[in-house]
Amino acid sequence: MVILFIIIAIFALLPFYAMLLASFKPATELFRYGLNLKLDFSIMSIKNYIPLFTDGSILFLTWFKNSVLITLISTVFSLLFSSMVGYAIAVYDFKFKNTIFVLILFMMMIPVEILILPLYKLTVTLHIINTYSGIILPFLVSASSIFFFRQFASGIPKDFMDAARIDGCTEYGIFFRIMIPLMKPAFGAMTILSALSSWNGFIWPLIQMRTDDMFTLPVGLMSLMTPYGNNYSAVLSGSVLSVLPIIIIFLLFQDSFIEGLTAGGVKG
Repeated sequence: MVILFIIIAIFALLPFYAMLLASFKPATELFRYGLNLKLDFSIMSIKNYIPLFTDGSILFLTWFKNSVLITLISTVFSLLFSSMVGYAIAVYDFKFKNTIFVLILFMMMIPVEILILPLYKLTVTLHIINTYSGIILPFLVSASSIFFFRQFASGIPKDFMDAARIDGCTEYGIFFRIMIPLMKPAFGAMTILSALSSWNGFIWPLIQMRTDDMFTLPVGLMSLMTPYGNNYSAVLSGSVLSVLPIIIIFLLFQDSFIEGLTAGGVKG
């Protein structure tokens, strides 16, 4: 079984390996041979990475900063609000509780593309086009995150909450001081998934942002591909660098990610 997963991992990493090699090769090699796994040190250099930081027409650092800020803000508030809603649905009994949960399940079935037009009209009405708020607010809380936290919180014994109430702890205190530490695996798993979704977002930022200095990294790199000239070298090298933050986040939260997915999948 281990050998099988190693083989699957190798095939999954081959495209990234090919992109990494191509980012060190001249663009002419890409046109001539395409993406390949040939390792040739005689033609490899870091020249493709230098324009990302020196060419004034490529706002790589600005795009990188935009993506970092949007991902950071979106992930933090998404985890906070989604966990609060999921916890409330799992723990408390209130009117229309089941109806709300059914609506959440229904929202998980709706493709995001269907919501693009009404959300765009909403952002136009609110005058938040070409702003961070225009990208973050419409997708701040996702139905899948709420469902995940609800499933995880449903498996936590209510004895913890009852004991805290006896000790005089408020409901907010129970959530922030007791439930959040107990839901650490769920937070670890959703941190990776939420950050990945926000970092790789393309369609919505493309619709929202109007100026080059407000582009996110995926949109900015794609803007280098034009009908008048395609900067494949910058696109490949920028794509390699854009993967690094997600790798770092996964390495930091991988233990909680695995624990959270396995626990959340069987509880409730």
